[in-house]
Amino acid sequence: MCFIKGKYNSHDVLLRPLIISTRSFLLSPSQMAKLGEEEEEGPVDGKEDYTEDGTVDIKGKPVLRSKTGRWRACSFIVGYEIFERMAYYGIASNLVLYLTKKLHEGTVASSNNVTNWVGTVWILPILGAYIADAHLGRFWTFLISSAIYLMGMSLLTLAVSVHALRPPSCGQGIKEELCDKRASPLQKGVFYGALYIIAVGTGGTKPNISTMGADQFDEFQPKERIQKLSFFNWWMFSIFFGTLFSSTFLIYIQDNVGWSLGYGLPTAGLAVSIIVFLIGTPFYRHKLPAGSPFTKIAQVLVAATRKWKDPLPNDPKELHELGIEEYSRSEKFRIDHTLSLRFLDKAAVKSGSSSSPWILCPVTQVEETKQMIKMLPVLLTTLIPSTVVAQVGTFFIRQGTTLDRSMGPNFEIPPACLTAFVTIFMLISLILYDRYVVPITRRYTKNPRGITLLQRMGIGLFLHIIIMVIACIAERKRLSVAKEHKIFGKSDTVPLSIFILLPQFALMGVADAFVEVAKLEFFYDQAPEGMKSLGTSYFTSSLGIGNYLSSFLLTTVSDVTKTHGHRGWILDNLNISHLDYYYAFLAILSFLNFLAYLLVAKFFVYNVDQESKRNMQEAIIESSPSRKI
Repeated sequence: MCFIKGKYNSHDVLLRPLIISTRSFLLSPSQMAKLGEEEEEGPVDGKEDYTEDGTVDIKGKPVLRSKTGRWRACSFIVGYEIFERMAYYGIASNLVLYLTKKLHEGTVASSNNVTNWVGTVWILPILGAYIADAHLGRFWTFLISSAIYLMGMSLLTLAVSVHALRPPSCGQGIKEELCDKRASPLQKGVFYGALYIIAVGTGGTKPNISTMGADQFDEFQPKERIQKLSFFNWWMFSIFFGTLFSSTFLIYIQDNVGWSLGYGLPTAGLAVSIIVFLIGTPFYRHKLPAGSPFTKIAQVLVAATRKWKDPLPNDPKELHELGIEEYSRSEKFRIDHTLSLRFLDKAAVKSGSSSSPWILCPVTQVEETKQMIKMLPVLLTTLIPSTVVAQVGTFFIRQGTTLDRSMGPNFEIPPACLTAFVTIFMLISLILYDRYVVPITRRYTKNPRGITLLQRMGIGLFLHIIIMVIACIAERKRLSVAKEHKIFGKSDTVPLSIFILLPQFALMGVADAFVEVAKLEFFYDQAPEGMKSLGTSYFTSSLGIGNYLSSFLLTTVSDVTKTHGHRGWILDNLNISHLDYYYAFLAILSFLNFLAYLLVAKFFVYNVDQESKRNMQEAIIESSPSRKI
């Protein structure tokens, strides 16, 4: 495998805390204290102790280990992430209700607008990673994107606060669901413009901030490598804390105090966090742009296509490949030739005298491209599961608005607060899986992970089927109670506790601990070292395309079921809709997708243990005559 010392891609550790957290959730206090003591150590024997991973300061100069990076720098980055997650989930968790109650959008329109926005949020990190990898670097890409992010948050706060920009009120005594006043095109334009400015901002911050935090620890220094594990754990904690805070406190503020304060608080918090991040600038370590993996793949595809008529040699050793010493000088490790996707081997066929990378590519580059392509079938089978996940922020919450939300005589739980249970149960599942499931299964499978990544993902996909079946049953129960009490009004409350929805929210958290974590780790682990950014972008693309697919399916089902004079499954009035049919439809799709996934997983061939391969390559290099001179 190709290993580039000192060069990482911006997606390399995007959301990687989920991977590392399943290995060791939190270091013990004694371990943390020990790490803290180690961090204070300075240069050895009075010599300048520079980092070994190629990191530089903001001016591009080598940095001293004792004066930069580590927790001194990461404290600013982790603090930023807490407020950023509050800001994002403070919007995403309750957005469908704002669109329904304030902009008076219908069930289909509001749900689609949410999933389209979330899909954009998850797609744009590919662009953000490319800009950082190929042009600006992480720090400047992040900083510019943060300014865009803050501008979007500020505009969104103005859109719900300024009288001329917020939708008209129907006055006291009239329920928002029954209001016939509509927002003007200007008001809608400002609101949606703010949302998509935020999406552009997150596209640049999401892939770069976590990676920049990981850059503060030198992988080639044993003590800092241990500290990096602690960073990922605390990074994950910051995500959970920010998500829980937004899913409880901020949502309560939005529902019971007002949207101005509900959006103003995270906007102010985001502004403060950016300032805090800037204060830490003198302490940050930076890695220079390493180039985009898209270019490498494009070169292989173009070269193979150009030489599609050229015959392949019988001996793979006749294909173009750089020598071991060449990789040694550039501090890379090469990948051996494989027999899969042999058409791409034509990119390495020697023909003519041209050495252009668009005509002739080394075997290692070809194999990197093969590894990325062979993951595409797995990626395709993760789209339906991402569509299922999208229901949490749309229909699951809309169901809650029709149920009894009272907890005591004076308190009503906001429907979107149930999303907190997804986070809580995911956290509990991660701990239990790491502490109990992995050690037990490891005894029988002899696999360090307990079970393979695809097996873990498969368990989560099966849980998705169960979730949609449970959601269907819960919805049928809600409709039967509504019919029994003759409750058919659009804004009428069904005398059934909102906690009937708790199982589907809780199980979604458990499923995420299997599907989303394994999906991220799989795409990261199976991507070649030089293309980790693209591998992790498969993960974000899965979520993004899944949300777009959710919009497509919902629109199609809504339109098709209204044909031939039928009322349709999904109406603005959920009390006379058939959301249970739609959930059953998603359950069937999930089952069919699960069968396709089993077929894909059966024929997938994992990469060779790259750690062993890397050690062997290092031994060869070290034993070569030129290295002994």
